[in-house]
Amino acid sequence: MKHLRSLNKYFWKYRYRFFFGIFFVILTNYFGILAPQMTKFIFDMLQEQLGKPVPSRNIPYDPLVNVFINWMNSYELSFSGTVATFSIAILVFALVSGFFLFLTRQTIIVMSRHIEFDQKNEVFRHYLLLDTNFYKTHSTGDLMSRISEDVSRVRMYTGPALMYLVNLLFRIFFCLFYMFRTDVELTFYVLSPLPILALTIYIVNNVIHKKSERIQALLASLTTNAQESYSGIRVIKSFVQEKAMLGFFNRNSEQYKTNAIGLARLEAIYFPSMGLLIGLSTLLTILIGGVYAIYGSHGTTIGTITEFVMYINMLTFPVSAIGWTASMIQRASASQKRVNEFLDTKPTITSTPGAIKKNVEGHIVFEGVDFIYPNTGIHALKDFNLEIKKGQKVAIIGHTGSGKTTLAQLLLRLYDRDKGKILIDGVDVKNIDLEHLRKEVSYVPQDVFLFSDTIANNITFGLKDASRELVSQAARYASIEKEILGFHDKFETMVGERGVTLSGGQKQRISIARALIKEPRAIIFDDCLSAVDARTEKEILGNLTAFLSDRTAIIITHRILPFFKFDKIVVLEEGRIIEEGTHDELLALNGYYTYLYEHQQTEEETE
Repeated sequence: MKHLRSLNKYFWKYRYRFFFGIFFVILTNYFGILAPQMTKFIFDMLQEQLGKPVPSRNIPYDPLVNVFINWMNSYELSFSGTVATFSIAILVFALVSGFFLFLTRQTIIVMSRHIEFDQKNEVFRHYLLLDTNFYKTHSTGDLMSRISEDVSRVRMYTGPALMYLVNLLFRIFFCLFYMFRTDVELTFYVLSPLPILALTIYIVNNVIHKKSERIQALLASLTTNAQESYSGIRVIKSFVQEKAMLGFFNRNSEQYKTNAIGLARLEAIYFPSMGLLIGLSTLLTILIGGVYAIYGSHGTTIGTITEFVMYINMLTFPVSAIGWTASMIQRASASQKRVNEFLDTKPTITSTPGAIKKNVEGHIVFEGVDFIYPNTGIHALKDFNLEIKKGQKVAIIGHTGSGKTTLAQLLLRLYDRDKGKILIDGVDVKNIDLEHLRKEVSYVPQDVFLFSDTIANNITFGLKDASRELVSQAARYASIEKEILGFHDKFETMVGERGVTLSGGQKQRISIARALIKEPRAIIFDDCLSAVDARTEKEILGNLTAFLSDRTAIIITHRILPFFKFDKIVVLEEGRIIEEGTHDELLALNGYYTYLYEHQQTEEETE
């Protein structure tokens, strides 16, 4: 239950709906509880009409019932008229009770929907704040399960469970109050099975809670399995692994089914057991109340028995709902615990207090930078030093795993370096406002991602207002405009999930256009031309020459680009710079760069 305390802020936010909902619950139960007393009055009258004396007991009815009885007696109605009048009154009270029940749902259930909306937004907002390393160590399916399935289970607590809990508390209070006021001894006999019921609820709910946590974890795993299969369907089909993936999904699904059925079986025994105990209460009422009425003891009448039977029936749903409500609360607690685990996770990369928002000019300096990836322990950069002056075009070359991409991620603070300094225009990147930094520096990642939207919206992603002329210009610089205009819907063409309807080269060039449209002073290209042919590569770099004329550019690549004039080429090996200079200077060294260049030339000649 302690995990549900984090929801109190929502109850306070919607306190008017919450407190009005409780008030309507009280009124619903109050008007509902009047029917047994009025029925008792009718049966006592019937007993008198049959010539059987009614034991005299000074037990006052509810004030509202007393007012009604006094009002009715003033008209001196016949017995049949009295019965008809009471019947109409009972119907009216039932309608009033139903009206307040309607208002209860309009307040508490609607409140739960508002809370669900707010909580999903809170979870999603928090997801967006978490750093890159978090997403490398948590599966997408698990994240989706917590924001959908878990939040939905929590809503069952803030809505139905809360409403039924308040309802059963007041229903039980009203019933017990009038039962004890009518006959204390009979009430104790009638309620004798309830301690057994309470103990059963306590024991079984602990089991339900543990099973619910296990089921939610299995559901998250199942969701992850399905999500990865959908995303990687082309790989699955190309390797003919449909049967293998289906078998894996079946095993996960079987575990989930087994645990869910186990919980269902437990609940299948649980709820009928409560019904049995409530039925025993009804039998005790008739048995013991009947004995009292026959022998005329305790002032018990046929009306008293009828009243108690109606109270027991009115308690049937609240008492049986104890288990259901407790089950919903336990499940909600297990789900909220899972939600809180992520909400309590603090992003490791944030803007420092007093961070500045300064326009980036493009002077970048790495001073003694060391970095080890926290999730793998790979030492990506070792005492790395590099200066890139404003407006320079620098190529970063090296084989896979040499630390090229790490430079871009550290510069944008997707990770924070372990040692050293990274300066932009003389200011440490940690002292620059994080959001402002990423707006000022454009980045074309190695792993291209397009959203399930139009080409135009993918290019303008991150910009509030961008004219079609600006979109076309960015596409032109990226050498993709002609192909886009050849599509049926041109820039309004839907690209499908992750850009599945486009080729790899087209996706890369749209990603480049997305970075160029921001017109940044500094831009990073991370091996973003790997999926285009040599002719298109030259065309793109030719277009970029004009665009990058006065901008700082870092081009990370595994290929040597001799036709593009770089101010500096940096060769990386195991996180260190092993060679640095212009194309001609590096060839003159006859070192690793020369080897890469000659090897590349040989490959191009044999193609």
